[in-house]
Amino acid sequence: MNETTAHAHIQAGQRPQTGQQHPIRLYLLVWGMLFVLSAFSYMVDYLGIQGYLRWTLILLFMMLKAGLIVAVFMHMAWERLALVYAILLPPLLVLVFVALMVSEADYTIFTRLAFFGTAS
Repeated sequence: MNETTAHAHIQAGQRPQTGQQHPIRLYLLVWGMLFVLSAFSYMVDYLGIQGYLRWTLILLFMMLKAGLIVAVFMHMAWERLALVYAILLPPLLVLVFVALMVSEADYTIFTRLAFFGTAS
């Protein structure tokens, strides 16, 4: 917006428009996709899927929904790559470190049971 247009808006009592405006169709599409993913998540319980498949599907649908929310409603899809990395990379690294700690804990308990035996 050039200076004369902004000045004309201010004289007319309107605020000059700044920032991005995304089409309402995008938001409605994302809401629809969130609804469908939630329906799939509920279908996992309704169909009686058990075991690791159940938890894998539920976590997959949760991650897809979280990704949509972060990308569209938090406007991460339109941000600079450096800002996206600054916001999303630390939690991802924390999850990697938690996975490493779980693996180390399993190894530790296995080693203790193998060398010290079970406490009776």
